[in-house]
Amino acid sequence: MSSSQRRVFSREFKLSAVKRMIEEGEPGRALSSELGVSANQLYKWCMHFRRGGAEGLRPACRPRKVPIAFDAGTDVATARKRIGDLERKVGQQQLELDFFRRALRQVGEARRPSDGPGVPASTRSSKR
Repeated sequence: MSSSQRRVFSREFKLSAVKRMIEEGEPGRALSSELGVSANQLYKWCMHFRRGGAEGLRPACRPRKVPIAFDAGTDVATARKRIGDLERKVGQQQLELDFFRRALRQVGEARRPSDGPGVPASTRSSKR
């Protein structure tokens, strides 16, 4: 187990480091040694910044707060319609499964077992 604790950086610290790399064009290795952060970590912060802006540079172990837009009338109606469609699809698939199970059972009952190796098959070949 490591004796050093995990370092947590504020969003402002990350943002200033990223701006120095991106806007001012400072090299990552020089900046990492100056700030005491690994260059790999700086590049990850830059990647998160490019994807999500300043919000992408969230504090460590903090979940992103995503605002949820919810229109109760429209979403419930859409969900009920989707549920109805899926239930109809499941019912149709169940009918198909039952059909194929019966067909397989009938084919299995119609075939005679062979008497052993080398004996002709119980059904005729489709070749003429």
